[in-house]
Amino acid sequence: MKGNRMTARLRTRWVKVAAVAGVSAALAAAGCAQLAEKERELTFRVMPGEASWFSGLPDGVVEMDIPVAGREHMHAWWWQAEQPDAPAVLYLHGSRWNLTGQLYRIDELHDFGFSVLAIDYRGFGRSDGGVPSEDSVYEDARAAFTRLAELEPDPGRRYIYGHSLGGAIAIDLASKLSAGDGPPPAHGLIVESTFTTLPDIARALSYEWLPLQWIISQKFDSIDKIARVRMPVLIVHGDSDRYVPSRFGKALFAAARPPKRLLLVEGGTHNNSMRVGREEYRAALDALFGLTGEAAAERVSSARTLRGH
Repeated sequence: MKGNRMTARLRTRWVKVAAVAGVSAALAAAGCAQLAEKERELTFRVMPGEASWFSGLPDGVVEMDIPVAGREHMHAWWWQAEQPDAPAVLYLHGSRWNLTGQLYRIDELHDFGFSVLAIDYRGFGRSDGGVPSEDSVYEDARAAFTRLAELEPDPGRRYIYGHSLGGAIAIDLASKLSAGDGPPPAHGLIVESTFTTLPDIARALSYEWLPLQWIISQKFDSIDKIARVRMPVLIVHGDSDRYVPSRFGKALFAAARPPKRLLLVEGGTHNNSMRVGREEYRAALDALFGLTGEAAAERVSSARTLRGH
């Protein structure tokens, strides 16, 4: 019964997005910006204020502001690892919750041994800006990566992580960083609970017959971009994710170029795979990226992973 109610809510949400987007497209020539903004509001669903479960920052977290295009600023947290040669990861969150709703996952990455730079896109939390857009969050991610490169000068120790919608933002950033002739200025990409394109997931959670690829303006087309990523890719998905079914993670894995790895977390949902599959997650990070050198054979074989060749 609970699953049916959740499915009904998701279907209603995406039908609203489709309806608003369709009207927005029809009125675009007339310069009607209000409906386009409404579509973005429904896509990002920004929750104001602090998350109810946020109880303050852990010791060691440094707050900072990162400039974007010289006009506005993003609020960010920098949590340095204890080890001076630790890898550093850029944390890109999904829709709805700002950084105060992300601390449990940031804490896990820090516990894995990462220094973590986590940002709120403009329009979220204490960052500047109004309603986010696909273009604005891509710009924010690039500005944040520039700051990460200042904090961690060694490209071999830089990583990009994205959860849910943040996974699409991470894939876009990694594809752009891979576009040059030389080696990409990051060593790896980690995406969790993410999708192929926003119209794909909207159609899966509403009605398959809706022509959403022609209606929704915020595309987040990860399935094409991930094929252009030239760094190792770890894709993580809970096999019980009802918001973004694991078939989307499998499709992204199939489209990515090696070296790559897919971790399917048994019993993992949209938000808890890092906690439920903690040891498997750590083993996958070790095996693909060699982060700790402790990827013992028994740990890797026990993890429910699929190796890319």
